[in-house]
Amino acid sequence: MPITSDMVGIDFMVTALVVVLVPGTGVIYTLSIGALQGGRASIAAAFGCTLGILPHLLASVFGLAALLHTSAVAFQTVKILGVIYLLYLAWGFWREASRPTTAAGDGETGALRSHRPGTIAVRGILLNILNPKLSIFFLAFLPQFVPASAPDALARMTLLSAIFMGLTFVVFIGYGMAATVLRARVLSSARVMRWLNRSFAAVFAGFATKLALTDR
Repeated sequence: MPITSDMVGIDFMVTALVVVLVPGTGVIYTLSIGALQGGRASIAAAFGCTLGILPHLLASVFGLAALLHTSAVAFQTVKILGVIYLLYLAWGFWREASRPTTAAGDGETGALRSHRPGTIAVRGILLNILNPKLSIFFLAFLPQFVPASAPDALARMTLLSAIFMGLTFVVFIGYGMAATVLRARVLSSARVMRWLNRSFAAVFAGFATKLALTDR
C-alpha cells in the first residue's frame, strides 16, 4: 500500500507525539526501570509498554473497543485487574525500598535486584493491556484522522496505529535513556535508592487510585 501525504498528516504526527510525550503509567514504568536497572532494561520496558498498546489499537481498528465502552461488566472487569496490577507494582517498589541496601546495590541483597529483559517487557505489556481507558482513548482518537468516506479506512487506521506505536517506542526509549544517565548517582547512595523506590511506589499507587475512581 503506497503511503501518501493525505494518509498521514502533520496534524496526526503532532497530536500523536504530544500524546506519547505526556507522562503516564508506561512512561513512569520505563523511567523507573531506566533509573534503577539501566539502559538495556529500559529498552525492554519501552518495548513491553509499546507492545501492550497493540491490543487496544487493534480493538479500535476493528471496533472491539466499543464493547468496553458499552459493557459496564467488561470495563469494570478489566479496570479491577488493572488496579490490582498497579498496586502489585507499587508494592514491589515499596518492598525493594525496605530491603537492606549497599551503596552500589549488590544484586539479590540490594534494593536494585535486576530482572531479566523478558520479565521487564512482560510487566510493561500487562501494564498497558490492563488499562481499559486506552481502548476507549484510541476508539475516539484514531477515527479523527481517517475520513469516514475513505474506501481504505481500515488500511489508513492500521497505518496510523503502526506509526503511533513507532513513536511510542522511540519516545519511551528516550525517557529510559534519560533516566539511565542519572543511574550512577542513584546507585551511589542507598538513601537515594530508597527514596526513589518509595516515590515510584507512591506514583503507581496513585495511578491505581485514579483508575479505580474512573468511569467509562
